[in-house]
Amino acid sequence: MNNSQLTVNAIRVLSAEGVQKANSGHPGIALGAAPIAYSLWQNALVFNPKNSKFANRDRFILSAGHGSMLNYSLLHLYGFDLTIEDIKNFRQLGSRTPGHPEYMVTDGVEISTGPLGQGIANAVGMAMAEAHLAAKYNKPGYPIVDHYTYALCGDGCMMEGIESEAASLAGTLKLGKLIVLYDDNKITIEGNTDLAFTEDVKKRHEAQGWQVIDIGDGTNVDNIFKAIKKAKKEVNKPSLIVCHTTIGHGSPNAGSAGTHGAPLGEDNIKALKENLGYNYPEFTIPAEVYEHTSIAQKRGARAERKWKRLFKAYKAEYPELAEKFTNAIKGKLPKINEEELFKFEKVDASRNHGGVVLNRLNNDIPNLFGGSADLSPSCKTTLKNEKDFNAECREGKNVHFGIREHAMSAICNGIAVHGGLIPFCSTFFVFSDYMKNAMRLSSLMDLKVLYVLTHDSIGVGEDGPTHQPVEQLISLRSMPNMKVYRPAGGIETAAAYLAAVKENGPTSIILSRQNLAEYAFSKEGALKGGYILADSEKATPDVLLIATGSEVELAMKAKDALKEQNVDARVISMPCIELFEKQSKKYQESVIPSKVRARVCIEAGSSYSWYKYAGLDGKIIGIDKFGESGPAKKLFEAYGFTAENVVNAALETLNK
Repeated sequence: MNNSQLTVNAIRVLSAEGVQKANSGHPGIALGAAPIAYSLWQNALVFNPKNSKFANRDRFILSAGHGSMLNYSLLHLYGFDLTIEDIKNFRQLGSRTPGHPEYMVTDGVEISTGPLGQGIANAVGMAMAEAHLAAKYNKPGYPIVDHYTYALCGDGCMMEGIESEAASLAGTLKLGKLIVLYDDNKITIEGNTDLAFTEDVKKRHEAQGWQVIDIGDGTNVDNIFKAIKKAKKEVNKPSLIVCHTTIGHGSPNAGSAGTHGAPLGEDNIKALKENLGYNYPEFTIPAEVYEHTSIAQKRGARAERKWKRLFKAYKAEYPELAEKFTNAIKGKLPKINEEELFKFEKVDASRNHGGVVLNRLNNDIPNLFGGSADLSPSCKTTLKNEKDFNAECREGKNVHFGIREHAMSAICNGIAVHGGLIPFCSTFFVFSDYMKNAMRLSSLMDLKVLYVLTHDSIGVGEDGPTHQPVEQLISLRSMPNMKVYRPAGGIETAAAYLAAVKENGPTSIILSRQNLAEYAFSKEGALKGGYILADSEKATPDVLLIATGSEVELAMKAKDALKEQNVDARVISMPCIELFEKQSKKYQESVIPSKVRARVCIEAGSSYSWYKYAGLDGKIIGIDKFGESGPAKKLFEAYGFTAENVVNAALETLNK
């Protein structure tokens, strides 16, 4: 057995043994796709395990994330900081080998995958980032950004709608440095793919503008490598390499759906080893394999040394660009002109304020990059005086994602983890439902992605309940690590964007279609998530009025009306609950004193966010049913969003 085949079999057996020891996992894809992964890693992938964040490395994404043991076997065999003991701890609490690949948990894992199709969309984002950064920073003779993005996917990925969305955009953008390896084994959990999936995947991708290479036998590592070389020569199309494999290859249950998501069993592992001629004790890798994989490791180390020499010369000739590139890759923000950022002179909708703020930030932050799912004119997310990013103009910063909300958000995750850019994307708030899975992954990975979500409530008006978000605020607020800003006025909108670019993690900025009243909003208070906008005259207020966004105006009007009835109210603006709850207990108590139990919380969305703040004696004016079609002003009145209703609610809390 030559070293090539021995290494393929080592990948197979190590993966199967890891799953078996955990008594949990997915061995089938690892056994079938091992030759595909081996051919890529051994012969083509540029990486350096001694520096897994080498800036000009190739990116590898296991879109079929359930096959995580395949990824872990590769990482171990190719020298990353992942030991045999880590493999033995597969799927155990606190281990570095979780059930699906997780970003920042396992050395060498580029992005968290598992929800099928996400990884391909992430790969599109990485390829877009590479293309844009190359256009921005490369100079003749200095290709400091020059690498490929590879994704390994299965039949399940191809069934997901997000894959089609992302593939369509990739073809349109002619992302020639994107190469997807398709492990086509015709099996899913329920059985043969013909049960629910008979489309011609190759023709679909050809129609979407891809180069499609069908190599036939997915065990032929030489043909796989030839296909990868052919794919790299095609500069104007992304490439799909179709590899026909057998799930569970080498095991007695090969070709069966039963090998997809269950351990093989001790007897079957023994038979697997016999069938493969792999006669080594459990979790034992022969020295020849480590020696063989070291060839790829040395290739990557040489590539990094060569790149460092190139970058040193680049820095000498283009010092300013080199500094900007280094800062961008490190995520270091330049100085932001906050005085200019917070200048507002007129009453306006917060979506319009957002457009102003985004463009002011773009003046200071050179690595903003993003756009909308066909709604930039409405969401106000066009970067003025910037070009569009497309197949002919890689330096453009305005991205037209098309009507592909789910892919858009997953693509932004890929852009964020690639490094060098701060991605933003936008659509109407109600359509965040299309994006939710990718937004959840932004939160899971704590990625700096800006979600600009406009048309924030029943204020959408005549478009009716299909376009009026009600339950979306509580949905996003329930996501760990997601900051949700619903600002009132320009100052709070500027604070939302500033917090989004300065703080780690994703931020959803929820903006209005309708004009919002302007008051003496506080930059410092908004950056803390909540603050006293208008205080009571007494040391201890009679009632607290807590509101966000457009409803802050109602609270302010109600305060004036209550004063006429000798009720002293404090108005609290709460643009971001998540940041408010990160403040000290002392600060929180100074804003919302626990001894004041008369409280009214006002927000044109689900009431479920507010029970904590309303307390046992408080009232919530919210919306717990779907909206209706009609003029926005009349809708707000019909749904109880009037100063009079706030006053009545306040008086009721005082009479308890």
